[in-house]
Amino acid sequence: MLELKNVTKTFGAFRALDDLTMTVPRGTVYGLVGPNGAGKSTAIRHLTGVYRPDSGSITMEGVPIYENPAAKARIGYIPDEIFYFPSATLEDMRRYYAGLYPKFDQALFERLYRVFDLPKKSPIRRFSKGMQKQAAFHLAICCRPDVLILDEPVDGLDPVMRRQVMSLILSDVAEYGTTVLISSHNLRELEDVCDHVGIMDHGRMLLERSLADMQGSTVKLQLVGELPGGLDILHESSSGRLRTYILRGTAQEITERIAASNPAYFDVLPLSLEEIFIYELGGVNYEVKNIIL
Repeated sequence: MLELKNVTKTFGAFRALDDLTMTVPRGTVYGLVGPNGAGKSTAIRHLTGVYRPDSGSITMEGVPIYENPAAKARIGYIPDEIFYFPSATLEDMRRYYAGLYPKFDQALFERLYRVFDLPKKSPIRRFSKGMQKQAAFHLAICCRPDVLILDEPVDGLDPVMRRQVMSLILSDVAEYGTTVLISSHNLRELEDVCDHVGIMDHGRMLLERSLADMQGSTVKLQLVGELPGGLDILHESSSGRLRTYILRGTAQEITERIAASNPAYFDVLPLSLEEIFIYELGGVNYEVKNIIL
């Protein structure tokens, strides 16, 4: 389990993390989402031991991560901005990673050439952005980490390679129980792979729970008729007689309440992760604004 507990981090007068508490259960795929500037990358740099917090604790299975080489050797990390040594080839980086990670799998590294088909002798700096991201996955997966942390992991990859990479990650989770944390703005792809989701805003955790619970506790209602009182409304809009509501509550609870009022028409629909993100942040003044041009 990865845990940030009451972590605060400031840069000058700017508070990047504000008493952040976050828990990534062992063996799960955890999606970390939030608007730009929410503090996601700062949280990740604490989890990988790059930053020391001003206050609070960062642990993996109860053991501090900062300045702990044994803990860091169990963590694989692919940042948004990939770094390689200026003239290094993929083979050069393989030797470097093999010296850092005790469980580096040489045989798997050779097998993955059939997946990524990358040049062995060309400097990585000459690769395209997408090829550099593939090289990062090639190396990180072969480290056989207990924890894999990914910041915008599929940015720059074509659709086929995005699916290939996600398939490799999920296979690793299924076979080895790897814990995976993914920070991404592509909520549609996260929805396909994540067990748990955390929504950050202004350095704090706004909402954190399993994706099933999150999707089961908020619904979309389309209604022609009167809405019964006492419902927790997150958002409402209308198109002619049809009104659309985003409501807190289970589908069964909302269906029973609406059916009892005998409306002309109603339909209760599940929300996507993207819709949950938009409407949860709408409650903290991050909604889509109507602008007249």
